[in-house]
Amino acid sequence: MKRVTGIGGVFFKSEDPKKIKEWYQTHLGIGEIFSWKEVDKPDATPPAITAWSPFKKDTTYFAPSEKQFMFNYRVENLVELLKVLKEEGVEVVGEIQEESYGKFGWIMDPEGNKIELWEPKDDGF
Repeated sequence: MKRVTGIGGVFFKSEDPKKIKEWYQTHLGIGEIFSWKEVDKPDATPPAITAWSPFKKDTTYFAPSEKQFMFNYRVENLVELLKVLKEEGVEVVGEIQEESYGKFGWIMDPEGNKIELWEPKDDGF
C-alpha cells in the first residue's frame, strides 16, 4: 500500500495572515495553490494541487500540537492508511472529515507535530 504520495499543503501560524500572504505573493510569487502533474499520472486533468496557507496565530486547527506549523500529506486510501497507522501504534487524532475536495484525517508524530493526511479529489477545487 502506498502511504504518502506528495505534499498536500504547508500551513503555519502568523501574526497577520493577510499581510504575510501579500508579502509572499509580492516578493516570491507564491499564491495559495500550487498546481503540478504527478509523475505516474502526467495526463491527469485537472492537475494535482498543493495548498500554502498562513493561519491566525491563535488558531486551534493545529491542536493538540503546540507547534507553529502543520504539514498536509497527500495519500491514496485514507481509511486504510489510518487503520494501518493505528495498528502500528501511531496516535490518530479526531475523526475523518469529508469535503468536496477530499477526505482528511490527522495523526501525531513522536515530537508532538500534528500531521494532516488528505485523500484528494483535485477536481473539487
